[in-house]
Amino acid sequence: MGHRLVDLSMEVCQDMIVFPRVAPTIIKYMENHKESADGLGTTPYGVDSLTAHCLVVISDHCGTHIDALRHLNPDAPSAESIPLEYCYGDGVVLDFSDKEYGHFISVEDVQEVLRKINYNLRPLDIVLIRTGADRFNTTESYKTNQCGMSREATIWLIEKGIKVMGIDAITFDPPVYAMFEQKKFWEAHRVMLEYEYYHIENLVNLDKIPSYGFKIAVLPIKWRDATAAPVRAIAIV
Repeated sequence: MGHRLVDLSMEVCQDMIVFPRVAPTIIKYMENHKESADGLGTTPYGVDSLTAHCLVVISDHCGTHIDALRHLNPDAPSAESIPLEYCYGDGVVLDFSDKEYGHFISVEDVQEVLRKINYNLRPLDIVLIRTGADRFNTTESYKTNQCGMSREATIWLIEKGIKVMGIDAITFDPPVYAMFEQKKFWEAHRVMLEYEYYHIENLVNLDKIPSYGFKIAVLPIKWRDATAAPVRAIAIV
């Protein structure tokens, strides 16, 4: 039986939207094809175009990435220590795209969607939270037009054996304005101070995969001492 691959990763480019206070991305040619040939001395021999290369400057929290425990705790393991066995497995999409912007996804919300899709979570499932925010991810609206996870819902999933979760939004929590309105600040993130779990941000295309019945790979780059790492997230349907 055949399968198809669905790319769940945001494109990385110089003018991409990043979370407030995260460094912008820089992609710059350091040497173009002609300069390479000139510099290496092959142009007089008729080889006037060789290998170009770029300088890429990127935050560990830019684009589709997975947060390490060190994101919250300076003494916790960093990105190279995220267990690979947590990063490949059965995927489950929970669709909250009907929720209003700023909504805190509750335990009851999660339970309702699981009943709706008739799915029982299993340990090490990778749970993907669909908000629909990825359709805004090239505009400033991406910073505000989403719902996000509450502390309680995050812990409930962890207690079901979930180690990796992801969201198609700029933050796993609700947007900043909603956190200030509710005086609940990065509570889903701060669960990482108490539990071992990892979440992915800036996913895309969750509307292009089924609710379950697929595998997902979210393998992080092996960045030592970083607080997160980019992933190329792929669903195998």
